[in-house]
Amino acid sequence: MTVLNLGIVAHVDAGKTSLTERLLYAGGVIDTIGSVDAGSTQTDSLALERRRGITIKTAVASFPVGGTTVNLIDTPGHPDFIAEVERALRVLDGAVLVVSAVEGVQAQTRVLMRTLRRLAVPTLIFVNKVDRSGAREESLLRDITRRLTDRAVAVSTVRGLGTSDAAVQPRADDELVAKLVEIDGGDELLGAYVRGQIAYREMRELLAQSSRAGKAYPVFFGSAVTGAGIPELLDGLAELLPSATGDSRKPLSGTVFKVERDRAGAKVAYVRLFDGTLRVRDHLGKDAVVTALETASGPCREIGAGEIGRVHGLKAVRIGDPIGRPHERGNMQVFAPPTLETAIVPARESDRPALHDALTQLAEQDPLINLRSDLTVSLYGEVQKEVIETTLAEDYRLTVGFRPTTTIHVERPISVGVAGETMKKDGNPYFATLELRVEPADGFTMELDVPAEQLPIYLFRTTELFQAALEETARRTLEQGLYGWQVIDVKVTVTRCGFGAPLTTPADYRKLLPLVLMAALKDAGTTVCEPIQRFDLDGPADTLGPVLGLLGKLGAVPEKQEADLDAYVISGLVPAARLKDLEPALPGLTRGEGVVESTFAGYRQVAGPPPTRARWDDNPLDRAEYLLRVERRVAVRQVSDTSA
Repeated sequence: MTVLNLGIVAHVDAGKTSLTERLLYAGGVIDTIGSVDAGSTQTDSLALERRRGITIKTAVASFPVGGTTVNLIDTPGHPDFIAEVERALRVLDGAVLVVSAVEGVQAQTRVLMRTLRRLAVPTLIFVNKVDRSGAREESLLRDITRRLTDRAVAVSTVRGLGTSDAAVQPRADDELVAKLVEIDGGDELLGAYVRGQIAYREMRELLAQSSRAGKAYPVFFGSAVTGAGIPELLDGLAELLPSATGDSRKPLSGTVFKVERDRAGAKVAYVRLFDGTLRVRDHLGKDAVVTALETASGPCREIGAGEIGRVHGLKAVRIGDPIGRPHERGNMQVFAPPTLETAIVPARESDRPALHDALTQLAEQDPLINLRSDLTVSLYGEVQKEVIETTLAEDYRLTVGFRPTTTIHVERPISVGVAGETMKKDGNPYFATLELRVEPADGFTMELDVPAEQLPIYLFRTTELFQAALEETARRTLEQGLYGWQVIDVKVTVTRCGFGAPLTTPADYRKLLPLVLMAALKDAGTTVCEPIQRFDLDGPADTLGPVLGLLGKLGAVPEKQEADLDAYVISGLVPAARLKDLEPALPGLTRGEGVVESTFAGYRQVAGPPPTRARWDDNPLDRAEYLLRVERRVAVRQVSDTSA
């Protein structure tokens, strides 16, 4: 039996989870169809999901379609939980993008479609809610073609649109042929069809080939509530999307895309295997023995290439970990990192250790919250903050508050900086010598540029282990630079090193390196940079003036502008912190017709005084002590230079 790992993705409230319920019901997995409003859906298992009526965590279910087992992955629709979607996209063979026939193409719909196209994930588009008043068909198809993809191919049409009796029927053959000819540019194909030399069945196979290759995007109409169009969609899953590939005889290769804990508190890893076979009692490293395996249909003894399974026994497992050989799809960055942060404050100070433990478990499930030891976490939005608060209260019985949400900035070194400490000189309290050079780079790198005899190999056994230990401490130190923000795009080079055997210990280097690194950073100087979003904004032609005025007030930089008699499109850059002001103001300026879509575009230097991040207590030493020592070292060096 073949396997299809299928993702259901959509803008929030497009009916994604309702469609999941309908597919599971049609596949015979559930006896009754759950309701999002009633909180009785199969895949929204969290109590908070049921109350709020939104999907927060990725869920996996399975059902058969003919000779294919479909592993259905229901993902969140709210942009605050885009990290869950990212992890799901890494393991998909195909996707269904749900669009509401009433609300139409939304900003998140466009983000998802663009990502699916960039990752070459074959995708079917399902237009839901055709039974709702205000549902559209032809005008929505034009919107899909204009705003999502010009390779959309409608395979069904609706009779009784916008009524409870709405029914779906196949599109006329000539419409399907015309669109396929437009996509493939085959006059010969069109001529053969006109001459009656190609049957409709062959045309469907040509559509299937184009769809599986990501060259065409079949569009289905239907209703998850009434079931209209669901049989046609089910047939399309098996016919138009590719099944999982992989060889169970090859070396093991897979990735962990989700981690949760069972009732006993043990970790359970969700794994997609690309190649090889994983069996119970397999050893995957130190303290990593597979004790049990499950698929969506129940316990099993092994899972093979192409399958998704729940793996028990991996005590230290994290999201993104490879299973066996790393695979290129395992750790690819799909969406931008969070651009907001907040500090979580326990109601009782005595709860701080328990709060840290609870947040550590939440970070296992969502590494992008990037928990720091000062209980600061990264966020995509305010709804995510509400979910964290409720989860801590209900699952861990912890009452917490939050400091105001702020935009995450970063620091970059301005130039080359050098600093060093010599053992037994200038008040160096540590029994080690260390000199570092920092300089601008692309990403973070660390190198050793010292003779082998200067390295304390007797402490670390190999040069590689010594460098790894220094790199770990350097990464921690660089989490907060001169202004308190993480330092990025920096190269750190060890230019001098020394020790005094047998008195020098690893702790001497761990404690000395932060002091020297901060001094080198101060010598180089850092600049504070803010996150920038690239935006595409479209609206009615007569609203262009007010929209340009708003963009100017928000510090946006329009780079490209196209307009005709009916509409305009503006592309440019805007500070991420100001995007939240643009999005709610746009409907009022454009009569509700304007849409803005944005993607992360990197960081740029802030204008004016650099903002300082005040929470500095998650480095190995107190940051105030760092800076005092740095000032003293710089002053001593300046006096020495003057005396010389």
